[in-house]
Amino acid sequence: MTQQNIAFIGTGIMGAPMALNLLKAGHSLIVHSRTSSKAQPVIDAGAAWADTPADAARDAEVVITCVTDTPNVEAVLLGPNGVIESARPDTICIDMSTISPDATRQMGRRLAEKRIMLLDAPVSGGQIGATEARLSIMVGGPADALERVRPILMAMGKTITHCGPLGAGQTTKLANQIMVVHTIMSVAEGLAFAERAGLDLQTTLDATVAGAAGSNSLKVLGPRILAGDMKPTFMVDLQLKDLRLVLEYAKQIRQPLPGVALINELFSVLHAQGRGKDGTQALVDVIRRLGPGPHAAPQ
Repeated sequence: MTQQNIAFIGTGIMGAPMALNLLKAGHSLIVHSRTSSKAQPVIDAGAAWADTPADAARDAEVVITCVTDTPNVEAVLLGPNGVIESARPDTICIDMSTISPDATRQMGRRLAEKRIMLLDAPVSGGQIGATEARLSIMVGGPADALERVRPILMAMGKTITHCGPLGAGQTTKLANQIMVVHTIMSVAEGLAFAERAGLDLQTTLDATVAGAAGSNSLKVLGPRILAGDMKPTFMVDLQLKDLRLVLEYAKQIRQPLPGVALINELFSVLHAQGRGKDGTQALVDVIRRLGPGPHAAPQ
């Protein structure tokens, strides 16, 4: 694999392990993050630090962004001291955040005026997938540009799918999030039901994870729920951000999503309780509290 000079912007829960995997693959990396301390593990592993996105992009062949929301991507790519100010013609920007498909297309047009190409490449797999370099990466944009950066993406993920033109990666990710939240809801309701019925939860988990109800969410989040571990592999507040994007786009394309609307309200309860930094498995606590007490099994 040809080693490339890569700028990586955004070293949070997902970005930091993704950047570390690029270093392990032998790429030269310069990083920037809004909170510089979050980049320290990547710097300790051999990356250089840039004070601004423009500084990071100046000598890069590829610029990767992995930040929180649409306005953050816009600021990094197009704002003052942004990538657009310094990136050379033919630079490829890969946005691996989860943001608005429409905003992605608009940013792509702005960057194209400077002969900078944008791919949208949001990911699924959570922190564990990012750490183990087995993310699913959903890519929108020109197929030839994807082929140029495919080796880079393969250092971070095990499945790289070309979903269509620019914005299609983000739209696919929104479809993914619709399915994910329903799965988390099923785990929360199933385990809350089993608990209230007086079942042994470990036995219930062992039986269901091996059957038709088995899913990655049940396998990963089920044991955390049983242990009372609400540390995030994906935070409630980030899930709410994704659901906002889903519901906005669903309204635009006139597709009702009644289940998503309900789940959005339940996650909003956790946010209102100050639990936005908890993992999404904390949804089980909202479901539990809908009932009168810890157990209500018939006698």
